[in-house]
Amino acid sequence: MRTGSMCFSILQVPRCGIPTLATFWRESFHSLSTTDKNSSSFRLLCSNIYGLERSYNRKWTQRPVFTNAEGRNKTTQQSKLSNIGHEILDGVVSKSDAFSVNKTELSQFQNIEYCDIRQKIAENKELASLVTVIVFDIETTGFSRENERIIEIALRDLEGGENSTFQTLVNPQRFVPNSHVHGITTRMVNKPDVPRMEDLIPILLQFVRSRQKPGGYVVLAAHNARSFDVPFLRSEFTRCKAEFPSNWLFVDTLTLAREMMKSKGEKSTSISLQALRQSFEIPLTGKAHRAMADVDLLSIILPRLTFVLKWSISDLIMKSFLPSDSPKSKKKSLR
Repeated sequence: MRTGSMCFSILQVPRCGIPTLATFWRESFHSLSTTDKNSSSFRLLCSNIYGLERSYNRKWTQRPVFTNAEGRNKTTQQSKLSNIGHEILDGVVSKSDAFSVNKTELSQFQNIEYCDIRQKIAENKELASLVTVIVFDIETTGFSRENERIIEIALRDLEGGENSTFQTLVNPQRFVPNSHVHGITTRMVNKPDVPRMEDLIPILLQFVRSRQKPGGYVVLAAHNARSFDVPFLRSEFTRCKAEFPSNWLFVDTLTLAREMMKSKGEKSTSISLQALRQSFEIPLTGKAHRAMADVDLLSIILPRLTFVLKWSISDLIMKSFLPSDSPKSKKKSLR
């Protein structure tokens, strides 16, 4: 990848619905490790004004994200909380409005609401067909999400098609002490044409919106997502005063790998991404611990995990989690 640029590339995989994971992924992603020499790219330049190649320029602006999702209201109290919650989401409650709901009740409302969303998607085939699965990976300046910064991010929509990938370096505006891990140096990222996280978030949100189906949900999968990738993203979003869209769910493929080991009666001694690559006998392509290389690898591993587990999209949804579910304590990465 060239320093200071973001690329949306074309993956030659037909776009279609995903009623089940085992059938679709087994047929579609056996060739992900190869590169299409005829793929085109979408490049974004500088940190404020980004433009298409071929003389088309456009300024990206962040747009509000709304949701119409409703939870199941089994009691009068839940119904009251649901109404209040949707008023908040729709922006109709002003700061001066008073309502007697304490923090505990709001927390209960949120848990009920999101639990029902996952249950609804898992039980409803039509909703499940609207789910978009995106694999992602990040590289950082270290393990502490409070003190360190993201320096690279990559994503791939598993349905493929035009502009199905997103990749960029990120300017952390600080020294990169662990270049020996991922090969990303301070000089590569601390440049004016490499976007800072606050510049990148609106573009990242726009990419995901461009891949999701109307009225659908997005499942973002990463290896060790619960303990590493998602908490890091959450910290960066919080620092930039941004929020995750309400239709984002996350899946940790580390959990799936443990499930697979358990189903085989094996001990999960080593379930890093590279260990899984060797277990599935996947050839090594690209450099490990670079975001796009790891995304390409996980895009092959995830379908194989779900095939071994005989999981459908509904099963994957039931294993998903919310950003608020990820732990607050720092844990060692198993990537």
